[in-house]
Amino acid sequence: MRHFDLAPLYRSTVGFDRLASILDQVMAADVGQTTYPPYNIEKTGENAYRITLAVAGFADSELTLEVRDGQLVVTGRKAETEEKASVLHRGIATRAFERRFQLADHVRVAEAVTENGLLHIDLVREVPEALKPRRIEIGRAKAIEGHAAAA
Repeated sequence: MRHFDLAPLYRSTVGFDRLASILDQVMAADVGQTTYPPYNIEKTGENAYRITLAVAGFADSELTLEVRDGQLVVTGRKAETEEKASVLHRGIATRAFERRFQLADHVRVAEAVTENGLLHIDLVREVPEALKPRRIEIGRAKAIEGHAAAA
């Protein structure tokens, strides 16, 4: 596993304390994670993203999406069925999976839909009004009575 020294970053930034812990979580998650199911992440707008997972063979009821601790967790579990036919070749994987995606601050899941064996998860970044840039007016200092009389 790679180790990154983030000390130079802390010299010129303020309030990014969580950055190191987020990077550690992402690096640790990548070590044990498989490549199943395959997925895409795309930027669909200035503050909009889409994650698309290939979930062929899974019904909507067998898929679960959950946001917890700043992570989007997508889980797929096939329902138990009795196999009556003998399968000669199984090329469509239907094994259980769990995929985790670290979400940035103020990113929320807007919608999730399945279409043609793909699960589309639309995400939106909504920065609260209090955190948006605002202009601060600079006022003039008022003369204090005691200092104005002494001058």
